[in-house]
Amino acid sequence: MMKRITTFGLLGLLALSSPALAAEPWEQAVATAIGKPGAEMPGGVYRIGLPRSDLHVVLDGVTLKPALALGSWLAFVPHGGGQAMVMGDLVLTDTEVNPVMAKLVAGGIEITALHNHLLRNTPHTMYMHIAGHGDPAQLAKVLHDALALSGTPLSAPPAASPAAPETIDLDTAALDRIMGHKGKIGGGVYAFGIPRAEAPRDGGMALPPAMGAAIAINFQPTGGGKAAITGDFVLTASEVNPVLRELRQNGIEVTALHNHMLDDEPRLFFMHFWANDDAQKLARGLTAALSHVAVAAN
Repeated sequence: MMKRITTFGLLGLLALSSPALAAEPWEQAVATAIGKPGAEMPGGVYRIGLPRSDLHVVLDGVTLKPALALGSWLAFVPHGGGQAMVMGDLVLTDTEVNPVMAKLVAGGIEITALHNHLLRNTPHTMYMHIAGHGDPAQLAKVLHDALALSGTPLSAPPAASPAAPETIDLDTAALDRIMGHKGKIGGGVYAFGIPRAEAPRDGGMALPPAMGAAIAINFQPTGGGKAAITGDFVLTASEVNPVLRELRQNGIEVTALHNHMLDDEPRLFFMHFWANDDAQKLARGLTAALSHVAVAAN
């Protein structure tokens, strides 16, 4: 059975929330500095998604949708006195890494991790995790100026006319049933966001799931009931190898294992994965892996 500990206020999906008008002046200042509005998330987080829609990335013959594995994001949360903490994950090509890093460091933003999430993808992508504390608008300006040295789209897309709800070529009801959680369609991907049971902390501050502390599992249909899957499990040390073994036994490749933060409690490890196979078969394998993780109850 999946290890579950009841928590209050179980949070919904993170990365696919619809943008909302910033209700607080500091949120509007952040949106203006970045050049794109974000979404208000549970836990007081203001999160801006920055998908790398400019990139054409192929892995094992699958063209990756930005929502599957190419979504940069920035998440801000206030902590009093007009100050805020920002955390984020920036998707960069190899040649973008050093210019962006130099600009961030010069602006006082900390680099907390730099690594791959995928294997064999063309072009190769790196993932730079960042953290900072200070005036939220100033933090946003530094981040904007750094990302402007990459190809990351930094403007809001043109307003689209109302359309029918997005559909996807997967049996989402079956996936929900197998996973024991409800996913959400967005950007051509069916995504699950699963918070851990305990509230992780970084530098003594509680981290809501929208700050990158939730398990992310994404399905992109590849035809005939198949899907490419990727994402990351958020694990304590004792959970790492049981999850790794379960994924491998179910035909799911482990593509990276590392930290994203520097001062987290408990110490968290992020395990990334990849497979392209029957979607329901993969969901059963992922559920078996989740049985070794302390996740929040539905």
